[in-house]
Amino acid sequence: MLIGWASVDITPSRPVLLRGQFVTRISQRVNDPLTATALALEGRGVGGAAEQAILVSCDRVSIPCVVYQRVCDAVAALVPDFDPAMLIVAATHTHTAPEIEEGFYPPVDDPGVMTPTEYADFFVERVAEAVARAWRSRAEGAVSWGLSHAVVGHNRRIAYADGSSRMYGRTDREDFEHVEGYEDHTLEALLTWDCGGKLTGAVVNLACPAQVSEAESFVSADFWHEVRSELRRRYGEEVFVLPQCSAAGDQSPHLLLYSQAEERMRCLRGLSEREDIARRISEAMRDAVEASAKAVYTDPCLRHVMQAIDLPRRLVTREEYEEAAAEYERLQAQSPDPTDLNATSSHYILSNRCRWVMERYKSQKPGETASVEVHALRLGDVAMATNPFELFLDYGLRIKARSKAVQTFVVQLAGSRFGEVCSYLPTARALAAKGYGAAAADSLFGPEGGKVLVERTVEMVNELWAG
Repeated sequence: MLIGWASVDITPSRPVLLRGQFVTRISQRVNDPLTATALALEGRGVGGAAEQAILVSCDRVSIPCVVYQRVCDAVAALVPDFDPAMLIVAATHTHTAPEIEEGFYPPVDDPGVMTPTEYADFFVERVAEAVARAWRSRAEGAVSWGLSHAVVGHNRRIAYADGSSRMYGRTDREDFEHVEGYEDHTLEALLTWDCGGKLTGAVVNLACPAQVSEAESFVSADFWHEVRSELRRRYGEEVFVLPQCSAAGDQSPHLLLYSQAEERMRCLRGLSEREDIARRISEAMRDAVEASAKAVYTDPCLRHVMQAIDLPRRLVTREEYEEAAAEYERLQAQSPDPTDLNATSSHYILSNRCRWVMERYKSQKPGETASVEVHALRLGDVAMATNPFELFLDYGLRIKARSKAVQTFVVQLAGSRFGEVCSYLPTARALAAKGYGAAAADSLFGPEGGKVLVERTVEMVNELWAG
């Protein structure tokens, strides 16, 4: 097997708009660097056929369709012997990285602030460079894989007695019933080694977005910065770390239960919340590395397929349309202070959300579908399955439960060259309880689309074991 690694800095050189909240935030400083890390794989599939894949992880909130297509085009020009259809680019979902698309936030009239278009140009060039460097650095090596556990992600939707749910809802209310969904503390690790048995890199997959510092006004990779620092301290500065966010649309690192007790324990340890998460992940990685080092493979089966899957679009109900129309009318009756950046940007974003729901309702037709790009990868006993959504955890668990692989890495927020904007993909349970993440403005697809996504993904993964 041939393995290549590369990492590039994608930190902006000027202040930027930060994506991830419903108010405009302009970065005041760089807290820690943003990176894009690439892992190139080349090996043999069934019958000895050559197979290839390049995995990329970026400290970003998401990978928009247009930006992903530009990266693929740039890679095709830089690396003619690699098929860009075999490229997977995914985001960690940090809320403290630059906006990369025009229009979500109102324009900022300040020449000192980097525009989303300017950052997109920089991002595409740097990510393509990382891909090219990883591909060109391929050398003989080996892989292993392991599983451990680290408590990082928690379900963030709180259910109440009236059947409703609220993201980050209070748990000290008298009508608190339960936390809406499951949590998955599994840590999946894919490790690479050189011919001398030295660890060269690690893919770390867990079900939690990188949003401890989600409302700050600085540039940051969030807790993955501390994870990288700690893993390199333990295994060497030259070790590459490629984080992946598993299905976690209803998860976050914020504690809604036990928060006071956890804060007390962090104070006793002398650790920040991000440092404490890094401690947990690093301990789980130690467990995975030590065990999986006993089973290292130099020539595992590598297979990789990509498909455009058609999913039924979520239909906006009459009730949702009327709610959006009423909220839009209420917003238009307001006159936010033009000197208040938070008020004006929030008004702009919320108005656009309502407008999008109303436009969808007026133009939608039953039976409409839209395509999304899905990858399925096999490496020995491990499978990897991508999707472009903030995918609710239940869907990821369905895929893992039915996969023929010993371990299945689900990767959400991966780039898709097909279809429209992809945000949350909520469950039927979440849709019935409403709340952020399940509202019509939050998703183009619903439970019907989720069912098709699971079925087709399972088929793609299990077909990699055929023959």
